[in-house]
Amino acid sequence: MITLMWRQPKTVWSVAFACVISFMGIGLVDPILKPIADELGASPSQVSLLFTSYMAVMGIAMLGTGWVSSRVGAKRTLLLGLVLIIVGAALAGSQDSVGAIVAFRALWGLGNALFIATALATIVNAAAGSVAQAIILYEAALGVGIATGPLLGGWLGSISWRWPFFGVAVLMAIAFTATAVTLPATPPSGHPSSIMAPLRALSHRGLLTVGVTALLYNFGFFTLLAFTPFPLDLGAQQIGLIFFGWGLLLAIASVFLAPRLQRRFGTLPGVVGALLGFAVILAAMALGTEHKPVLIVGVIVSGAFLGVNNTLITETVMKISPVERGVASAAYSFVRFSGGAIAPWLAGTLGERSIHAPFWVGSGAVVLAVLVLLTARALIAGLDAAPDHGAERAGSEREAEALTIGDA
Repeated sequence: MITLMWRQPKTVWSVAFACVISFMGIGLVDPILKPIADELGASPSQVSLLFTSYMAVMGIAMLGTGWVSSRVGAKRTLLLGLVLIIVGAALAGSQDSVGAIVAFRALWGLGNALFIATALATIVNAAAGSVAQAIILYEAALGVGIATGPLLGGWLGSISWRWPFFGVAVLMAIAFTATAVTLPATPPSGHPSSIMAPLRALSHRGLLTVGVTALLYNFGFFTLLAFTPFPLDLGAQQIGLIFFGWGLLLAIASVFLAPRLQRRFGTLPGVVGALLGFAVILAAMALGTEHKPVLIVGVIVSGAFLGVNNTLITETVMKISPVERGVASAAYSFVRFSGGAIAPWLAGTLGERSIHAPFWVGSGAVVLAVLVLLTARALIAGLDAAPDHGAERAGSEREAEALTIGDA
């Protein structure tokens, strides 16, 4: 099964490569949060706005991704998103104030919205095999990008905090070229998507529940990502190595551990177990915030729990709603990103009062996410009751899709 999963059309591999570069951009910035704050005289809450503006714009823009891609085609939407990321990253690295960097991170978020929602739907629609296998490939690309990003960001950040931004621009230019050359032409859909389609999709209880679950879990995720570098108080290269370990474990768990746990225990127990494990780690980090070994081990080990959660919850989103996959992805991302935009700022603000508070709040929010998810346990159990956990073929159509994908 695993061997067959890697036999994919050229379309899938070209988009997956671009995803690796895209998610590498997230990790590239993480090691330089504290250097930016130190050099520009900013507080943790001010620097956290780099994530908040990025997330808020990305979440709201998700509502329009299906509208755009159904009218210009998946390929042009992906390329437009990559161009906006290149411009946003390059301009952010050339600024001399946190406010200006925050503004261009917002442009970066707009580009990422167009790219991420379209990329996920493209991979799922074009992949050979099941939806589950296609999502594992997507999560593998995410994990590889997140794992390698901090290494490159730490190395570039040791020269100047500006260099990782420029590094993102260069890497995205490579991804743009690869996508333009290798991805077949994708004409507009014969069924243009309404800009209100994602909001209407949220009337489906299962999709809304999973989206709110992800929103709450983001409070823990961004405490880990946006705040932990401050109490660690290490150099850019050291932070990069720590988050490399985190991302590497996340990638391994996404590809190998998540499907095994799903087959053994089911989707809902897998997600609940991963989230509760993450909540326990955050609580341990809250208790031992003054001890760097506790924070380092907590960051790295959490990668395994997040990898399992990411794969299983993304698969659930793609299967639990009866709407087109592109619309389901946009609706889910709108809830988790726009709502989760407050999480990095809250972590930074709380951290200015108590270095323990962000981890306690993050842990509590993740536990609340579990309680919300359990309200949809019957719907999720229904997916597991279907053959192979409801995994239809990735390229099959339940309804007319918002994206028309060319074959290899």
